[in-house]
Amino acid sequence: MKQNQDTSLPPTINDIARVAEVSLATVDRVLNSRPGVREKTVRKVHRAIAELGYVRDTAAANLARGRLYNFVFILPSNDNEFLASLELQIQQLQTGLRHERTRLSFVRVAAFDPMVLTEAIDQIDVSQVDGVAIFGPETPSVRDSIAHLKANGITVVSLVADIPSSGRDHFIGVDNVAAGRTAAQLLGRFVSPNDGKIVVLTGSLLARDHLERRLGFDEVMARDFPKLQILASLEGWDDPDLVERLLSTVLAETSNIMGIYSAAAGNEGLLRVLKGSGLKQKPAVVAHELTPLSRGALNNGIFDAIISQDPGHLIRSAVRVMRAQKDCLPINVAQERIRIDVYLKENMPP
Repeated sequence: MKQNQDTSLPPTINDIARVAEVSLATVDRVLNSRPGVREKTVRKVHRAIAELGYVRDTAAANLARGRLYNFVFILPSNDNEFLASLELQIQQLQTGLRHERTRLSFVRVAAFDPMVLTEAIDQIDVSQVDGVAIFGPETPSVRDSIAHLKANGITVVSLVADIPSSGRDHFIGVDNVAAGRTAAQLLGRFVSPNDGKIVVLTGSLLARDHLERRLGFDEVMARDFPKLQILASLEGWDDPDLVERLLSTVLAETSNIMGIYSAAAGNEGLLRVLKGSGLKQKPAVVAHELTPLSRGALNNGIFDAIISQDPGHLIRSAVRVMRAQKDCLPINVAQERIRIDVYLKENMPP
């Protein structure tokens, strides 16, 4: 017969063992997701946890076991300010997490190159790493490498660009389709009621975040601004020199360009062209990510709006999600939702 729980004290693993009618060792194995426990017994333990309202003190448990969380971020090696801000956030958060027995590190790999990304994932020592955050393209080889991590008990989150077919545990980033829709609504209103052409700059057609932004952009443009002609994407590979050449050619050969949507994070090449083009009429410009470069362009009237996501929130969220996954704890969905921020000259943060 079950004894009444003293509600003046928080439940313990001894209480779980008593209610579930199993040993302390079995409770410990279930709490730490170790093998060797029958599914029926696992369900009994989880029912007891729910009945008692047991909340595990993971920090104390990990300290007692001497556990160290080890999380790795894999980032593109492109030289743009947004990626530099992600790297800086990892470094700063690492300093703050030392007392929480959490180690963060990052590696840089060639952008938009799935084979190089696959090699980097495959080189991860699954015996030493608890979680991996991946910012990269979605291809079969990348999916297979993520499946290997998952099979070895590694938590995987996709960062900025989702890899939904991979079996990753969570996506950390804005809704990129919604971001593209937002860009179209802004740019269309800036240009309207004039007719004309819109140039779209993208990093790579391999990048899911860029593809999703274009998808959302086209959807709203076709629905709300059908008189505007949207040109084929210029694939700049986040290379400022290539973007400068491609955009300069289009501006020289195409008349009546009313707007530019830069769906990628690197804006250096775009700014070079706009500052030196000598256009009689400046096109309206909507770009992505608030960085020192884009902030200056917005402040000087070169950009009209910036769609951004907080790099600090991205990194903190990735760490919280990976820790929750490893500790079998629920994720606070509202806390981990990354906002689409829209900045104009008048509302830039200090």
